[in-house]
Amino acid sequence: MPRASAAKTALPDPSRQALVKLGRDLVTARTRRRIPQQLMADRMLISRGTLRRLEAGDPTVGLGVLASALFILGLTGRLGDLVAADLDRVGISEEVSRLPRHAHAPADPDLDF
Repeated sequence: MPRASAAKTALPDPSRQALVKLGRDLVTARTRRRIPQQLMADRMLISRGTLRRLEAGDPTVGLGVLASALFILGLTGRLGDLVAADLDRVGISEEVSRLPRHAHAPADPDLDF
């Protein structure tokens, strides 16, 4: 009997919901482009079942499969910006909070600013 994947059982509910939404959005993008499921799977070099799992938000589907789907749909740029450092508000805020509060002038009085 196959072992249950921890990716399915330990995934926080908000993450699970986000994956389901991602899957629905992939279905919408594919159908807007009028690409049948079998043709999409063929272009991605995967089985139709794997594509169905991706579109259902199954967390065990590999990241490479998602990247391939985004490429076929012309949305690869979005993957590159998913965790872009310049858009990470929480990370930037944490980094700023660790900056020194005061700057000190150099000890050399001959320096002219």
